Amino acid sequence: MIPLLHDFAGETVLVFGGGGVGARKARRFTREARVVVVAPEFADTDFGGAEFVREAPAPEDVAGWLDRTEPALVVAATDDATLNARIEADARARNVLVNRTDTHGQRDLGSVVVPATVRDGDVVVSISTGGSAPALSKYLREQIETDIEHAGEMAALAGEIRDELQADGVDPSRRRDAVRAVVRDDGVWKHLGTGGTNARQRADRVVRDTVGDNT
Repeated sequence: MIPLLHDFAGETVLVFGGGGVGARKARRFTREARVVVVAPEFADTDFGGAEFVREAPAPEDVAGWLDRTEPALVVAATDDATLNARIEADARARNVLVNRTDTHGQRDLGSVVVPATVRDGDVVVSISTGGSAPALSKYLREQIETDIEHAGEMAALAGEIRDELQADGVDPSRRRDAVRAVVRDDGVWKHLGTGGTNARQRADRVVRDTVGDNT
């Protein structure tokens, strides 16, 4: 499987299953997408603001739900393997991405594995074991969380500097060298998250040292 980042803004994610797994999947997508959860009952946990539809769909009902909601992704998270198989089959028939939570390891074509994710601003790191070892994904995520602290702020700063150097006509190779020097500078990282201008001032010094004052 090849990892990709998918923009779900304005899209619908349809989740079948109101248990803990369905809730966890719903929370992952409510940041961007409209999430609809279909289940006869719902666990007393956080679904991230998803829409609830209290219904116990039979296998023959799945196609109707797909037609009504037109989802970009379908999650089969029920405790009924037969129903999950029908959800998967009907999603594939409509070329809709599908994440089936009761299968592990080898996946069929078109399957989606929802990875463990660490986010800091616009910086996103995802870890996947192909669905075979979620506990390991969670452990690695916890290790990475501290490693990328303030990475979102660094990404914003590096983007500003790159755009400014481009507007000043700095040639691409020197521009790359300057941005690379900024993101690798311990002094810049030290000042990130303080809320002041020290990080930017330090970054400007690094840029001057790299490309000179005449840009």
